[in-house]
Amino acid sequence: MNSAILALEDGAVFEGKSFGAPAERSGEVVFNTALTGYQEVFTDPSYAGQIVILTNPQIGNYGTSTEDNESARPFIEGLVVREFSHLASNWRSDAEADDFLSRAGIPVVSDLDTRALVRHLRTRGVMRGVLSAAETNAEKLVERARSIPTMAGLDLASRVTTPASYQWTKPVEACSPSEPVPPPPEARFHVVAYDFGIKHNILRRLVQVGCRVTVVPALTSAEDVLALNPDGVFLSNGPGDPEPLQVEVSNIRKLIGKKPVFGICLGHQLLGLAAGGRTYKLKFGHRGANHPVRNELTSKVEITSHNHGFAVDPDSLNQNEVEITHWNLNDQTLEGFRFRNHPVFCVQYHPEAAPGPHDSHYLFDDFVKLMENQGGRG
Repeated sequence: MNSAILALEDGAVFEGKSFGAPAERSGEVVFNTALTGYQEVFTDPSYAGQIVILTNPQIGNYGTSTEDNESARPFIEGLVVREFSHLASNWRSDAEADDFLSRAGIPVVSDLDTRALVRHLRTRGVMRGVLSAAETNAEKLVERARSIPTMAGLDLASRVTTPASYQWTKPVEACSPSEPVPPPPEARFHVVAYDFGIKHNILRRLVQVGCRVTVVPALTSAEDVLALNPDGVFLSNGPGDPEPLQVEVSNIRKLIGKKPVFGICLGHQLLGLAAGGRTYKLKFGHRGANHPVRNELTSKVEITSHNHGFAVDPDSLNQNEVEITHWNLNDQTLEGFRFRNHPVFCVQYHPEAAPGPHDSHYLFDDFVKLMENQGGRG
């Protein structure tokens, strides 16, 4: 078994065994605390530009299944785990995780102390790093880590967005014959979804609540979107810093008041900027499937799935124009708001799950209600 090295910009070096591709990749080193759903993490475009540490001790034990992909390919730069399973036991699996990542050119380092590594990042904050299964000189890797761009200021949405518009019609599928999913209702609404790094399960959820979905590239103009005559507009998740996306923010401003709008994750941050607010970088971000969020409209606590390194500053929003709807109970960061005078709302977390709990699926129904109230085709 060959070795692999993870080197951080502050000089910390962690060595373990090499899996995946015998390659070298760089990016921001982050950690995810979810217990399951590693394949969904691999293929979430929001992880573009990032080396991901998974805190669950064993990864790869249930293989991978094509049906569980959240995009066309893995987007993580590299993977760090405590133990990478040699065996995959799952009737749905069609490839081992090792082969899945190897084919995508993604290196993996296993058999290192992920607890110590995560505690290091939790204390000092996420930082740039290099994961290499090729270079053995740790000092060289540390220097390379210090030379790569920081996540702040990076426009990564343009890297992961679709090159051309397309239609999405697939609904949610059952993962087990014992847990069937009811067929979706007839498509009553046309939703145009901006792809800043959109996940498949978001599209499936929109279809599941009766929407016909047209996915468009990130730089599609507001005029072109309105020309498609949608009943609503969806703003997707995505990677990178929201502040460089000035063209996207300008287009969103032109859509507010014209059509119902629903934003998730990066879409939430872009709506915050469109409302005149500011965003800032979190010390180590929110990445996991166990984050408690309080819904201020219902006083209920939802256990939610997160993947974001930036947040909207609530003090920068005009409270006469927007209403705060959701707070994170771990650190009191803003998790959702809605416009007071327009059919527009957003959340920072991922209500579509995949991976994660289902507490927040109701938000897709709320979007449908907004379109109904605005005279949609329902």
